[in-house]
Amino acid sequence: MSEQEKLMLDRFLRLPRCPHCHIAMPNLEQKAVVDAPIPGRNIHCFQWGVYICASCGGAVIAKVLCEIRTGERSEILELHPKAQRAQDAIPDRAREYLNQAIESKHAPSGAILLCASAVDAMLKVRGLQKGSMYSRIDNAAESHLITREMAEWAHDVRLDANDQRHSDTSQPLPTVEDANRVIDFTLALAEILFVLPERVRRGREVVESRDIHSGSENNSMPNTE
Repeated sequence: MSEQEKLMLDRFLRLPRCPHCHIAMPNLEQKAVVDAPIPGRNIHCFQWGVYICASCGGAVIAKVLCEIRTGERSEILELHPKAQRAQDAIPDRAREYLNQAIESKHAPSGAILLCASAVDAMLKVRGLQKGSMYSRIDNAAESHLITREMAEWAHDVRLDANDQRHSDTSQPLPTVEDANRVIDFTLALAEILFVLPERVRRGREVVESRDIHSGSENNSMPNTE
């Protein structure tokens, strides 16, 4: 499915991946359609379609606008839940590793390896290039790039992929839940290191632009004294 293709409230919902299990080309079959009146409007209503993934049993709901008299529907206006994606503010290499990890939840060992690569790439961008993964995360906390609690979270999840790389038989194989925890940590780390700083930068640019515009208007006003 191309990004330009419109999604409609059909019998099957054609998404590239399930937002729950991230399987490619999921079988999402419509199980129900519910009408939702719009207060103050009697020509249109909202309709919510409920779809179930045949692979994981996860539910996806889709919202359209429906003309009551003709039954004509708009394209899909909203989807819940939305598929997880790494944000554009994250450096390219780390973002690609993280998106691949999200898409590989069904293969937890691989997803954890990809998350470790994403964390490694993010730390290197921030100048933390020497030492083990955990020592560099601790250094990030000491440098106040992240909080101490964030560093402790890194130790709580199975972020270190050495067990997977070396086939350590003393460690149990990771589960999907383990992969989810590592992905959540990696997304949170990316938020702190890159996404929030970029949001702050854009916000300050807006304020500064308004100040400049306001100053220009004040300077152009005639002196009535």
